[in-house]
Amino acid sequence: MKIRLQILLLLVPIFASSQPSVKLNQTVLEIIQKISADSIKRNIEKLVSFHTRHSLSDTSHPSIGIGSARRWLKSELERYSRQSGGRLKVEFDEFIAPQGPRVPRPTKMVNVIGILPGRIHKDKVYIVSAHYDSRAGDALDSTGFAPGANDDGSGTAAVLELARVLSKYEFDCTIMFVLFAGEEQGLLGSRHLAKKLKDSGTLVLGVLNNDIIGNTLGGNGINDNTQVRIFSEGLPLSRDENMLRLIASVGLENDSPSRQLARYIKDVGERYLPNFKVNLIFRRDRFLRGGDHIPFNEQGFPAVRISEMNENYNHQHQDVRVENGVKYGDLPEFVDFEYCANVTRLNAIALYHLANAPLPPKNPVIKVAELEYNTTLKWEMNSEDDLAGYNICIRETSSPFWEKKIFVGKVTEFTLKNISKDNFIFGIQAVDIDGNESPVVIPLPSGR
Repeated sequence: MKIRLQILLLLVPIFASSQPSVKLNQTVLEIIQKISADSIKRNIEKLVSFHTRHSLSDTSHPSIGIGSARRWLKSELERYSRQSGGRLKVEFDEFIAPQGPRVPRPTKMVNVIGILPGRIHKDKVYIVSAHYDSRAGDALDSTGFAPGANDDGSGTAAVLELARVLSKYEFDCTIMFVLFAGEEQGLLGSRHLAKKLKDSGTLVLGVLNNDIIGNTLGGNGINDNTQVRIFSEGLPLSRDENMLRLIASVGLENDSPSRQLARYIKDVGERYLPNFKVNLIFRRDRFLRGGDHIPFNEQGFPAVRISEMNENYNHQHQDVRVENGVKYGDLPEFVDFEYCANVTRLNAIALYHLANAPLPPKNPVIKVAELEYNTTLKWEMNSEDDLAGYNICIRETSSPFWEKKIFVGKVTEFTLKNISKDNFIFGIQAVDIDGNESPVVIPLPSGR
């Protein structure tokens, strides 16, 4: 790695333009201090108290079943809204889930949503999400004890905590805090909302889906509270044949918008949490498994899954019991609340910078009119008043991470002298005067 970076430094001169500071943002430091493991613990224990949150469970009982759970979730978000001066808009998102393998009859299901409108880009949205439904051993058991403390009480508590803290601040883009129903029945709530947002023309710039983020003692015996995983798709699920050919032709199999989002979260997160390693897993999800980010991938939106480092299958989709001296079941005693708070802090850091950054540069291209030894990139100028300029990001084709950023100022074209487009991957990101950076976009070949 050191040798490769030295080569890059030799090839790329240090330009005189002054890059906005990448010092830690004081507001972000304030936000992550406010995120409370105790608050997360209380919310997980409350979720468990509903006995089951199965999507087919009782909807009218005052304290048991998914109906009472969703009413409580809505009331919590409404409480945060009052504390924020009414900025957070809270709603139920109702839909009818059709009959299917895990839905015996058409059933009304309800997502719970808090919306924090952006002050500039109200129609540009970042989503942080989790699913609040639970299950035990039988996917159709709607009455048995299904505590769901970690799957996905941990993610639900994280989204609640993010809504509680972030709703007191303003952001350039809109943030949606979404709690899905129907995940355990086949990603039903997320599939409904992803299509609804696509059909309405809403531009979803990124989805951070938190699913199973509270366990630190894996079934493999490893006890590790210092790492987390982010899963991201490689080849976009939403693509046509021409795009697929282009990706293969220029070697962009590792550069989907979702993968750029994952890299971004790691980059900004580890600045503030240096002892908390963000592992990028270059798969859409765990091996042959799925989650609520995937329907957003299907609609063409960047979306990633955030999950604990080491899972314990004794505490997932299990009936609560003791068998041969082993305790099974997804109970609060198996959740590491401080670890869950750190994953929540990672989300907060990324959301703050994403939702306050300039929009990603439009129409980025790499000029290929003729064979040459230089590499010239072009893009359109952003319209934000606080735009400071642009970073050119560079890495070798074999590197998983961006290795070099060059701030080139407020321009729309830049030539990298004696840097061959054969040997490197290039990206462009917009930067504002506070140092907030947009997600990286990849320039595509153009003869212009």
